Amino acid sequence: MKHLHKTLLTTVITICVYQAQAQTTSKDTLKLDSVIVKESRSKNLPDVSGAYIFSGKKTNIIYVDPGKANLAGNNARTLFSQVPGINVWEMDGAGLQLNIGTRGTDMHRSIETNIRQNGYNTNSDVVGYPENHYNMPFQAIGEVQYVRGASSLQFGSQFGGMVNFKIKQPDTTKTFGLESEQTTGSNRFFNSYNAIGGKIGKVSYYAYFDARSGDGWRPDAAFNYHAYYTNIKYQFNTKGSLSFQFSRSDYVQQIAGGLTDDMYNATSRQSNRFRNFFKPAINIPAILFNYNFSNNTRLEVTSHTLFGERSSVQFIAPSNVADVVNPALGTYNPRQVDRDHYKSFTTEARLLHSYKLGSLYSTLATGLRYADGSTHRQQKGVGTTAGDFDLSLTKDYGIDLDLNAINYAVFAENLFRITNKFSVTPGVRYEVIKTTIDGVVNNRSTHVAYNRNRSFPLFGTGLQYQVSSTTQLYGNFSQAYRPYIYAAVTPADQLTLVDPNMKDSKGYNADLGYRGKIGQALTFDVNGFFVHYGNRAGTLTVQDAGGVNHLYLTTIGNANAKGIEAYTELSLIRGFNPQSGTDLRLFNTLAYTHARYTTGSINNNGTNVSLAGHKIEGTPDWTNRTGLTYLTGHITGTVLLSYVSKQFSDANNTTFNPTGATGIVPAYKLVDLAFNYRFLKNYHVNLNINNLTDQKYFTRRINMYPGPGILPGNGITFNIGLGVKL
Repeated sequence: MKHLHKTLLTTVITICVYQAQAQTTSKDTLKLDSVIVKESRSKNLPDVSGAYIFSGKKTNIIYVDPGKANLAGNNARTLFSQVPGINVWEMDGAGLQLNIGTRGTDMHRSIETNIRQNGYNTNSDVVGYPENHYNMPFQAIGEVQYVRGASSLQFGSQFGGMVNFKIKQPDTTKTFGLESEQTTGSNRFFNSYNAIGGKIGKVSYYAYFDARSGDGWRPDAAFNYHAYYTNIKYQFNTKGSLSFQFSRSDYVQQIAGGLTDDMYNATSRQSNRFRNFFKPAINIPAILFNYNFSNNTRLEVTSHTLFGERSSVQFIAPSNVADVVNPALGTYNPRQVDRDHYKSFTTEARLLHSYKLGSLYSTLATGLRYADGSTHRQQKGVGTTAGDFDLSLTKDYGIDLDLNAINYAVFAENLFRITNKFSVTPGVRYEVIKTTIDGVVNNRSTHVAYNRNRSFPLFGTGLQYQVSSTTQLYGNFSQAYRPYIYAAVTPADQLTLVDPNMKDSKGYNADLGYRGKIGQALTFDVNGFFVHYGNRAGTLTVQDAGGVNHLYLTTIGNANAKGIEAYTELSLIRGFNPQSGTDLRLFNTLAYTHARYTTGSINNNGTNVSLAGHKIEGTPDWTNRTGLTYLTGHITGTVLLSYVSKQFSDANNTTFNPTGATGIVPAYKLVDLAFNYRFLKNYHVNLNINNLTDQKYFTRRINMYPGPGILPGNGITFNIGLGVKL
């Protein structure tokens, strides 16, 4: 196994040399020129796509390209570099988790973003615990669709919008196709991506397997990741198809843990944890039915289940407490074992119908959703004193809960084309949520029985005006919500009194922007936004009749985020000479976010402290990414400069904490390089260098997994890959 990556690379090189002898230069040039054509595609979703309406909404499309992003390393800041305002928390340097947020939302495992793959959710428990433990390899992605806050009507929660990862489709001109890329890099990084696809009669198929491993940039940060995917599609006639898909991701990660400020300042490349491990494993089978009754009427029905777990074993103590042998025991201290088991079922049906209203066609999109998600949560188990990944218990779990959330929803949006240039898209969504909790907490001494039903409507509308054939004004207003999650109702650390009238977080998103192209040279999208986030959940200190203080979980206050997002891309060669086979593209994504609490208070060492005027945690005022991409038929290369201003890690806006768990996250600047060279029609080699100038930085402080403390970002790292597509 030690030299497996060398063997695989040698095999691929041998195949490449053999196949190269059969290729011709003229065919190479004809094939590779299509890469330039792809660069002219729209950066925004069309008004209507599939069974969805996107008119008047703030949208982005990311076309995945190995010459623009580190795909083998699943580097999110490079993948989302052309989407303004995306803040990325780096939990590790291996791309094992996706942690993104925007406009003041929580980035922890993208918990406030509706994450989807091929249209269906991948969040572990969409209503009760919407962390995203599943993550596909970026090499498998065909494109990424991103819809901001106005997505709440068609897709439901959250405030962070909807991200849909569309997996690659097979080449249906072939009965069998093969794609393989082997990548090796610093810190013993190795990634093997392998896929097959094709079409036989009415059946098309695509499947991949990905394996990624390495030691990590810090000590005690090794990882071993696997991902699987199969899509079998049966086109039973010209109007309809039925697809079966199965996805799985799993990994075991050694957790280096967090650092104090003093430790980080001394050297960020250190660890005082070696016995901490984390393992999620998520399986997602899905069935997709599509049927076109006519050119104007389309039905999509998606049913999927999600089952799996997340397990961790850790020595839990502040980062300034080293994990060493306890003299009183003569061994290491026992570790804490926490486990979640997930099981959910979701069906969504969508119908899109275009009809003539006056002399113009309008479009109605409507649908319904049923979701039943269950989580079995076992926490604070007493584990062994061993040093490996061992989930064995020496004492039972202190928390053992059965959690369930059932969600019914129906929505409708209608795109009314008032004139050839102006359209209005009003919509409504009605939600019903039933939450139940049953089990024991507080070292099994207290029984918890909780049952709550809620229902509410959401309204919104979008406007769009076609200023010219290539530019448009757009605006939208849409109500949004975030159901309170299980962890808020039953905190893991203590039994908190719960407000029986606790509210879901509710608010709204608004956008007003101008986007399009000016000639062939300039592509742009500039918008202003406003997000109102009401009823944020938190704890207050209350005093009972006997004068005893208690923590009281309720809705603590409101917050607003407002700002500007701007994307511009200038074609420096083809924009002025469309016949050129070479181009130089300069792009910039800029976001200013003024995110502040407006009302409320939070408990701080037994005292309620006002939050009014405090910055929303995890939200920098400025994010800016500037890239320069060079394109020819053979080469794509990108240099990316990223800047993120300082941010706070808690709502109290703490500036310093001796444990490192809270405090300021300083501003940072990074340079990333991606390069891809295509040769002999079917082959390519790519190179990625991240943090080219070896900056010392971090994106997050944390007081829970995988901390507590500062989570340092990686110093300079690289990988190089060789691929073939036949």
